Amino acid sequence: MTLHALAMESPLGNLQLVSEADYLIEVNWEGGHKVLSSTTRSQPAILTTAADELSQFFRGQRYEFSVPIKPKGTAFQLSVWRALQAIAWGVTCSYQDIAERLRKPTGSRAVGGAVGRNPIPVIIPCHRIVGASGALTGFSGGLQNKKILLGWEGHPL
Repeated sequence: MTLHALAMESPLGNLQLVSEADYLIEVNWEGGHKVLSSTTRSQPAILTTAADELSQFFRGQRYEFSVPIKPKGTAFQLSVWRALQAIAWGVTCSYQDIAERLRKPTGSRAVGGAVGRNPIPVIIPCHRIVGASGALTGFSGGLQNKKILLGWEGHPL
């Protein structure tokens, strides 16, 4: 399987978009988790679409994403990431809320682990997850970026 990558500038710093076949599989933060050092020279349309949609989101012109994604994870992680995608723009939920949606009422820590391993942040909106008290909790892009994202979405911080 050939991976393709595209670097893009954003208000949150440089991002690396990674695709496999016709799906976006990762959004990597500069200085964060994996960053590909070598990819093919061709740029598939999926990466251009993903970059365009993210740019629109950062300009406040997009509230939902339509780019095809295919995150890689366990069955449980995939279920958590699907639940995150159901959280509307401008709304926050707690880890416990997601655990209860998944009918795992004692699973908030497991949900937290899955949220922390989200390979496609922003598009899979893990920034919309807060602690049970409403406090901001960890974010792969850093708490400052989480504050920025939630602020754009009108969340009272």
